[in-house]
Amino acid sequence: MTALPPALQRLMETLERLPGIGPKSAARLTFFLLKQPELARTLAEALQALEAVTLCQRCFHITEAGQPLCAICRDPNRDASTICVVEEPLDVLALERAGVYQGVYHVLHGVISPVEGVGPEDLRIPELLDRVTQGEVKEVILATNPSLEGDATASYLASLLKPLGVRVTRLAQGLPSGGDLEYADPLTLVRALVGRQEVT
Repeated sequence: MTALPPALQRLMETLERLPGIGPKSAARLTFFLLKQPELARTLAEALQALEAVTLCQRCFHITEAGQPLCAICRDPNRDASTICVVEEPLDVLALERAGVYQGVYHVLHGVISPVEGVGPEDLRIPELLDRVTQGEVKEVILATNPSLEGDATASYLASLLKPLGVRVTRLAQGLPSGGDLEYADPLTLVRALVGRQEVT
């Protein structure tokens, strides 16, 4: 078998590291980009621009370098008294697509998962508690995914938040068990938000 040029081999190996991309898909993508130099250039520029992306200092969603707060945290029309806690930035995008939630967010960047070695200390929980203890927050919506880890994380957060005197709610179970927010359709998310319940 003819050896590939190192640049192609490196690109294929890099693409294979992406979720859902196996060796065959990586090879197809590599050779497709080889035939589309303009697209390859645009993709390279877009990937390089990722270096200018950082985390919001308040909610830990995505923001541009030089902007300490994300667009949602900077928006004076958002209701800062309600915080929706999600696992990942993709969950913020899913809820924003639904178009009904007008509060702010807090991104944990994961869930408690002993199997994967992720404990509460690995998540953005202390920062959430700091935000709540500042006194402006009236409600915290726990919008972790309806999975074993998501439910465990929500229960843990509820145990920490309730003593602080805020209303703690959980998204209604219109979401499928084991599903992810990023794949839920807008109507399901609207129903889940509107039908949220007190955490007991």
